[in-house]
Amino acid sequence: MNNPLKPVLQSETLGAQVLQQIKEILLTGQITPGESLSLRSAAETLGVSMMPVRQAVYELVADQALEVTPNRSVRVPVLTAEQFQEVTQIRLEVESYAVEKAVPNVGPDLIQSLREQNAELSEKMTVGGESLGDVVLLNKTIHFSIYAAAHMPTLFKIIESLWLRIGPILNYDLRSGSVRTQKKVAVVYHEALINALESKDIAAARQALQEDIKTSYNYIVSQRYAPRAASGH
Repeated sequence: MNNPLKPVLQSETLGAQVLQQIKEILLTGQITPGESLSLRSAAETLGVSMMPVRQAVYELVADQALEVTPNRSVRVPVLTAEQFQEVTQIRLEVESYAVEKAVPNVGPDLIQSLREQNAELSEKMTVGGESLGDVVLLNKTIHFSIYAAAHMPTLFKIIESLWLRIGPILNYDLRSGSVRTQKKVAVVYHEALINALESKDIAAARQALQEDIKTSYNYIVSQRYAPRAASGH
């Protein structure tokens, strides 16, 4: 892990900020499946004691975003083919529902913000290299800005828990500069999604979101970044 954590501000609740920062590195694929997370290094980087780091890790282990190995180290789980397929299938249903519920609440300001973020995503994909780290973050920001517009906190948390498990795998696609990234497939589907949100077309919005998820899943499986599921997708 290339030190993605930042020192916490003492004015904020330590436990909450530590948890959020560790969540962010998982959500944005800054740590890969099978990679260990050093609690001591995390505490030193954040400038906190081990206690809030342990508490955050315990919560993430309970959410299955992290796991404790037999030798007591903490690492990012490596999903099996079946687990990867199951999470993807759930995402297709849950995230589509969030998009559907967001449609009536999406106004001009959010549309403009999404278009600007998608344009920046396209630019970063063109640049490649170190900019691919920004690609992962922008992709996550676009999706979660839309899900937040559903105004359903419980649904949002469910989606977050799914991304905590899937984020490290998405790292293989977006951060690796894959062919799918070079062709800007996600940018195309995001544009279709944004257009559908602007025109209040629920069916088109759901379809664009689902195609974005499906193409990412299929590419990752085809490149053997995740074990091939027996029944495909």
